[in-house]
Amino acid sequence: MKKTIALITGGYSGEAVISYQSAATIEKHVDKEKWNCYTIDITPSGWFYKNPSGEKTDIDKNDFSITVNGKKIIFDAVLVGLHGTPGEDGKLQGYFDCLNIPYTSCDAATSALTFNKRYTVAVAAFAGMSVAKSLHLFKNGTVTAPDILKALKLPVFVKPNNGGSSIGMSKVNEAGSLQAALDKAFKEDDQVLIEEFIKGREFTIGVFTAKGKVIALPITEIITKKEFFDYEAKYLGASEEITPANVEESIAEKVRTAAKNAYAVFNCKGIVRIDFIYDETSGQPFLLEINTVPGQTEASLVPQQVAAMGWTLQEFYTTLIEECFTK
Repeated sequence: MKKTIALITGGYSGEAVISYQSAATIEKHVDKEKWNCYTIDITPSGWFYKNPSGEKTDIDKNDFSITVNGKKIIFDAVLVGLHGTPGEDGKLQGYFDCLNIPYTSCDAATSALTFNKRYTVAVAAFAGMSVAKSLHLFKNGTVTAPDILKALKLPVFVKPNNGGSSIGMSKVNEAGSLQAALDKAFKEDDQVLIEEFIKGREFTIGVFTAKGKVIALPITEIITKKEFFDYEAKYLGASEEITPANVEESIAEKVRTAAKNAYAVFNCKGIVRIDFIYDETSGQPFLLEINTVPGQTEASLVPQQVAAMGWTLQEFYTTLIEECFTK
């Protein structure tokens, strides 16, 4: 008998637009012979399922069920395709844990931790991984731009501490540009992370678990046409993404090892994408961040890496769903 899967999309942040694109890709490639899949839209105005004719059915939040044509549908598992809050920061994972519904992403604790960029790099550093020197700022705090310039060397990256898709992120090369970058980031979040720039090659790599084995996908090298890999570079074609990366095996092995180590240290589940800068001077990959619900649009990095590994997306999503039942 086929199991019934809820594919969640939408969200409460500016990343919702990417969530819908990811969900469209996932829904297209879910094996309909194995799974009954219902796309559930989670928005600030309500949670609902929309049938093929466009009619909306509200989710019963008591047990995360829907009633269609008089029949109550209970979901066996949740396929997480929702970027940003509440699908990537642990809120929904905690809710599903309370209902004993398995899901394809990291658990609530790991999701909450990795959604906070500062806490991510702090834990990574504690575990012996290389990370950039950084400062963590709070809205209405007392740290000023001159304080930052005393503590960190330019150039620096200024980014919202919680969130993704590089929304609100800036690279600051001159002291006079720092305050504007802070204001931009604080429009997106009450916390801001400022990191020293590390010169090197930018790599990103997907890691997932299949039948209990941790698998690193082929590495992608990001060569951006912008100053950094911002929203335009990620989603509007202003970058070159080389998958698999044209990189020496000795460097590739360091990146794969660092990625698998991070996956273990942070107790990750499902598919995550981990971003690194490879510093050629030190010969070490520096961890930038961990994305626990990486993009699944047709142009996204993980689908590129899955294809480079020789898998179809249908095989990949089937593996993620099957694995979530073993947690």
